[in-house]
Amino acid sequence: MKVGILGGGQLGRMLLQAAANYVVETYVLENDPHCPAAHLCTHFKKGDIRDYDTVYSFGKGLDAITIEIESVNIEALEKLASEGVQVYPSPAAIRIIKNKVTQKEFYRDNEIPTSEFVITENIAALEVHTHLYPAVHKIGEGGYDGKGVQILENQTDYSKGFDALAVLERKVKIKKEISMIVAMNRSGDMVIYPPAEMVVDPVLNLLDYQLSPAILPEKITWKAEAIAMKLVKKLNSPGLFAVELFIDEKDEVLVNETAPRVHNSGHHTIEANYCSQYDMLWRIIMDYPMGNTDPILPSAIVNIVGAEGFAGKAVYAGLEEVLKIDNVFVHLYGKNETKPGRKMGHVTILHKDYQDLTHKANKIKHLLRVIS
Repeated sequence: MKVGILGGGQLGRMLLQAAANYVVETYVLENDPHCPAAHLCTHFKKGDIRDYDTVYSFGKGLDAITIEIESVNIEALEKLASEGVQVYPSPAAIRIIKNKVTQKEFYRDNEIPTSEFVITENIAALEVHTHLYPAVHKIGEGGYDGKGVQILENQTDYSKGFDALAVLERKVKIKKEISMIVAMNRSGDMVIYPPAEMVVDPVLNLLDYQLSPAILPEKITWKAEAIAMKLVKKLNSPGLFAVELFIDEKDEVLVNETAPRVHNSGHHTIEANYCSQYDMLWRIIMDYPMGNTDPILPSAIVNIVGAEGFAGKAVYAGLEEVLKIDNVFVHLYGKNETKPGRKMGHVTILHKDYQDLTHKANKIKHLLRVIS
């Protein structure tokens, strides 16, 4: 098969690492010829994944195409799909999820529990909906990794909002934040990975560390699984989806956001589960049987991000010390340049004891720093 990937970041890199186990000819489209995925694919094409002509030209002649980021030209994918190229997920699913406004409206229209919200067309609208405060303002398109999101605690925070089409949603009092990865094949069969609990860095608004399987009451796990699978079924598209959910103080489960692709919250599956999320997506694309999502051992993930005060050629201080720790797996993304908060890699830790996982996660956070 000839399979294209739109985007050449770390997700594309890990997807290509899994592709090495299959007979597949891989193509990557990305503007940066030095991106993390560039040297791992069979064919690399430099170009803009948001440009219609570039994406259409790239996709012609391929058997299938997938994405590692949502900011792609959907019209070109629709044209390719109409001409017989298999697109994972479907352009219709990407269109719904790509924009926070249409994503939230999809949840409401399909009775998928989510936080109360309104659509705002400009910053002036923030003065009208005071009943939602404290609130979160999310720009419709262009946000990622905490960018395009503003916390508005009260009316005095109006000026922090976005003067563009956006979603204003009531801030949830979160007990736990979890992610569930759901895979669906062409026949509509679904499998789901155990939930992962995400602990977020309040300053960077990025994943600090993660534990999987999340320690949850059985009833909450069942509820989260049912919601995530209903959501993917309603999207009606083969592919792999990461459903991020909140568990509030009343143990209600609410969908926060969905990603139509392999996801940071599924990195641990490479070592910790019998079938990784990356291998699962290849199985779906190549129409092979679905893999086993069961965990081999509990796991933790620590993000490796650029340290504050450093920008330039990346140096991994403490790497040798981390590599001496048992059951630790280091993934560096091959990014030459570091800057504060930039994702440079991740570390997966395996252990049957959750206390040991948490201890090692905190130890690695302090040992491993990306400087310049």
